[in-house]
Amino acid sequence: MADPQRPPAVRGATAAARTPRPLWRELGDAIRGTSADYTKIPLRRAVLLLAVPMVLELVLESTFAVVDILFVAKLGPSAVATVGLTETFLFLLYAIGIGLAMAVTAVVARRVGEGDRRSAAVSAAQAVWLAALASLPFTVVGVVWARELLQLMGADAWTLTHGVRYLQWMLGGNLVIMLLFVCNAIFRGAGDAAVAMRVLWVANGLNIVLDPILIFGFGPIPALGVEGAAIATVIGRGAGVAMQLWILLRGSRHIRVAAAQLALEVATLWHIARTSLGGIGQMIVAMTAWIFLMRILAAIGSEAVAGATIAIRLMMFTLMPAWGMSNAAATLVGQNLGAGAPGRAEAAVWRIGWINMLFTVAVSVLFFLFPRELIGIFTAERAVVDVGAEWLRILSYSYFVYGWWMVSVQAFNGAGDTVTPTKINLVFFWLIQIPLAWLLALQLELQATGVFWAVFVSETSVGLFTLWLFTRGGWKTARV
Repeated sequence: MADPQRPPAVRGATAAARTPRPLWRELGDAIRGTSADYTKIPLRRAVLLLAVPMVLELVLESTFAVVDILFVAKLGPSAVATVGLTETFLFLLYAIGIGLAMAVTAVVARRVGEGDRRSAAVSAAQAVWLAALASLPFTVVGVVWARELLQLMGADAWTLTHGVRYLQWMLGGNLVIMLLFVCNAIFRGAGDAAVAMRVLWVANGLNIVLDPILIFGFGPIPALGVEGAAIATVIGRGAGVAMQLWILLRGSRHIRVAAAQLALEVATLWHIARTSLGGIGQMIVAMTAWIFLMRILAAIGSEAVAGATIAIRLMMFTLMPAWGMSNAAATLVGQNLGAGAPGRAEAAVWRIGWINMLFTVAVSVLFFLFPRELIGIFTAERAVVDVGAEWLRILSYSYFVYGWWMVSVQAFNGAGDTVTPTKINLVFFWLIQIPLAWLLALQLELQATGVFWAVFVSETSVGLFTLWLFTRGGWKTARV
């Protein structure tokens, strides 16, 4: 009897694999999505079909991050600092959301690679429940203690007056952020990268349209200032989540969740939660390290926080294509390990790693040559430009390492080994980056410069070490 969960097979796949197709047709397939089996088609085509939509998906995500801060920067350095300080708490949320997403991608990809699409669908449904449960504590804390959280981070008087509502909206509406992470991880793991791309296009496109309207006002809509940026984000991402859930229930090319599978299955939910612990720990270590860095910068001044916030948004913008490539590596590793092809999984990582390195080298040249011009796009405040430009220049010295770091980390995560990167992050971020930043910035009085050099030393080291550990091959035996 045919499996009702399995989408229709692609006829003539073997013949198509033997016949070279024009690049423009391949790109069209990547954007539309296909039912191709990524464990059997030529590796070059598998990388293309997965990487192109993942890169386009994250390019728009990063575009929104830059456009958002561009609008907020018009309200002044304290408004930018409000966004930066709020993001320190959102980073904890992102740690859980991304950690869950890592586990979901690994589990769904492994089940799809094994040919068990029904179990993949059940896992997807339980992941949605888990995301909803994980969002509740953040909602309560964000709504009730927003002012106290900003005071804890050393916010200035302007932020405590105007920024509380921004934090309440962002943390209070965090459910849409959590579901956006997890549902797109389901689609990526199943091989439906084009669906994840379209969802983020809708969510972030709506954000971009609403941002200036709600921040500065339009017609009968009043100017809400920095609070308007948060409302635009919640509305845009909420629309994306509605689209995700509709597609999951209707069925995409590689996965469909039947209504009956939405019932809680504690065993499966617990398996995903247990698998995600390593990924959550991995991200919490990295994100809390960033919180400590922002606290150090806040002690230096709002200009330091604002300059760092703009620089990190530019960094996010330029790294998103590399993250898209790395996400493709995670899917290919998970599915090919499930299909019993570890050699093909490793070959995919090396192919994507070289592409990532070439891309990040090109970006590093821009950071080195035009740091002040890039920061100057967002603000005319000289002190803010000085801080942000310095960080971009320091980043440029080793930016190429980031490309290899991302793809090697995602190889571990796609294989289901999220514990190893957690241990690595613990050493390099908590035991090296934070103490070194504190020593250089505050004790040796290098101010923001000390923080940036601490980031350079720790993140260059962690990238090289993670790549070396990948070459040892232990990830090939991970079980999900």
